[in-house]
Amino acid sequence: MQPSIDDPGSTLDLWDYRRRMSDLYARVRQMEPAAGWSHWIATRNELFRTHPQSPLPAPNRASFPGLEHWDYDPDLRLAALVQPVPENEIRVSHSGAGSTPARRFGRALFRLGSFDGALTLYWLKDYGGGVFVPFGDATNGTETYGGGRYLLDTAKGADLGHDRESVTLDFNFSYHPSCVHDARWSCPLSPSENRLSMPIRGGERLAR
Repeated sequence: MQPSIDDPGSTLDLWDYRRRMSDLYARVRQMEPAAGWSHWIATRNELFRTHPQSPLPAPNRASFPGLEHWDYDPDLRLAALVQPVPENEIRVSHSGAGSTPARRFGRALFRLGSFDGALTLYWLKDYGGGVFVPFGDATNGTETYGGGRYLLDTAKGADLGHDRESVTLDFNFSYHPSCVHDARWSCPLSPSENRLSMPIRGGERLAR
């Protein structure tokens, strides 16, 4: 989301939206995971319906039925071991115009059932920095958006916690980029190195 340079009120609204999102994740980190997930869904639905910076087009907000999600699955929450990688810069492609500069700083390794997975952790070079973890999986293009979903975006408040050796990945909190809800947004897409071969049926999904 980018503020309007012609409308200070729009920028203040964006400030408020990001503060609320940051407060939401701070509250979620203090809660039992399933209860935090329910609170996360309810709060995001309310922001989508009522906030001036909602990703939804304004005419669609009042009738918005809520975002679709799979049921909570505790097996989709895990502590992923972070291994170092050679730091190098990339540009993350967007759904529309532009790209986002970032640098790789780690690789989060995890096991999900019999599947051994890994996701690269990116540090954004815009917004004053922040950890960004987009991912793709085998549901993309059918049950979820073809360009992938987001797990973490700490520059905008989406932060589930970490220690010095691991990062919390909870795929139940996966969510779609704003461009899924309105084509006026140009959103970063998941790089190919973060596309998982298995389906991840947790988190936000497309409406059925």
